[in-house]
Amino acid sequence: MLAERLAKVEERICAAARRAGRARDEITLVAVTKKFPAAVIREAYELGLRVFGENYVQEFADKQPELAGLAGAQFHFIGHLQSNKARLAADIFQTIETVDSVKLANRLQQMDKPLDVMIEVKLSHEDAKAGADPEELTALIEGIRACSNLRLTGLMTMPPWTDDPEVARPYFRKLAELGRLYGMQRLSMGMSHDFEAAIEEGATHIRVGTALFGPRKQES
Repeated sequence: MLAERLAKVEERICAAARRAGRARDEITLVAVTKKFPAAVIREAYELGLRVFGENYVQEFADKQPELAGLAGAQFHFIGHLQSNKARLAADIFQTIETVDSVKLANRLQQMDKPLDVMIEVKLSHEDAKAGADPEELTALIEGIRACSNLRLTGLMTMPPWTDDPEVARPYFRKLAELGRLYGMQRLSMGMSHDFEAAIEEGATHIRVGTALFGPRKQES
């Protein structure tokens, strides 16, 4: 089942890349495995997936012991990171995609471990969405670059939820504009239902969960 879903996702990625005049290898598929057990991550790894996204620090910390020996696997943190979980997150993830303040960057810096980071940018007016205001980017970029252990690689965003990819497209386009403005090479945007639009607007990382693994169990 996972193999079939992966093949369909790959078809969608390749078709979107062709429409955008881009190469498939410009796009990293981040398999979002929150709420799925370590066995599912291992199955995905055996099918060739190498980059995985998790939303909850403690959940992944509990799964990590079962994931030893996955050579080349990369784990990205893609959820909202609370300062009190920064130390553990820096210890178990290779990339934190959701840095949104200099305070958080400084907490990650204190771990004294090389870490790739992205800035989460809030482009919507939803109170529930996290991220830095675009007007804060200059200062935040300077603050992160002052942290010797952190390597700033790009920008990430989460548009308002909608079933219509065209409603999300302007948010993807805006992040791409900010990426060009600030010289950010990587753009993490797009999920299972809208990643084609994200690819067409320049995404380098797409975060795909449901289209690969099916619906998650509802949180109690």
